[in-house]
Amino acid sequence: MTSRIQTPAATVAAGNTADVFAAIRKAIGMVPNAYAAIGALNTPALQAMLSADAVLSHGTLSAQEREIVKLVVSAVAGCDYCVAAHSLAAKASGIPVDGVRAIQALTPTGDVRRDALVRFVRVLQESRGTIAPQELEAFQAAGFGDEAVVDVALAIAIITFTNVFNRVNDTTVDFPALK
Repeated sequence: MTSRIQTPAATVAAGNTADVFAAIRKAIGMVPNAYAAIGALNTPALQAMLSADAVLSHGTLSAQEREIVKLVVSAVAGCDYCVAAHSLAAKASGIPVDGVRAIQALTPTGDVRRDALVRFVRVLQESRGTIAPQELEAFQAAGFGDEAVVDVALAIAIITFTNVFNRVNDTTVDFPALK
């Protein structure tokens, strides 16, 4: 299946877009189709998303926890592209494959802290952010501070942007299946 919005290949980008793509390629070894399309259409939008992700990387959530948030949001949203991308990133961050598959399915992983994060994010997504006090209390009881609420919200904002774009675009998945 091909993406709905036709965009030039990342290899033919010029100027600022080429510079952004080169930085992405250097960081992760490729320019994913989602980034290539967003960058070709609106380079500042891609830069804003990458900048927000950089801010998030200096927050209270570990790399694994950031990937969990992005994977849960993508699973709830039904974004196949982002589920594929963040499943591999979650595995690369050190989450075992069976744990990644449980997160994809929104089922318990057996890790108390991880499961509390999955539940908190899922409840946030399914309730559009309006949660019962006990949901926040359970999140905090798992060891997450109030700062983590800000970081979770930022991670949700970042991944929601790519979820929406990829669902509209039906972006062709360019990540291998999780093994």
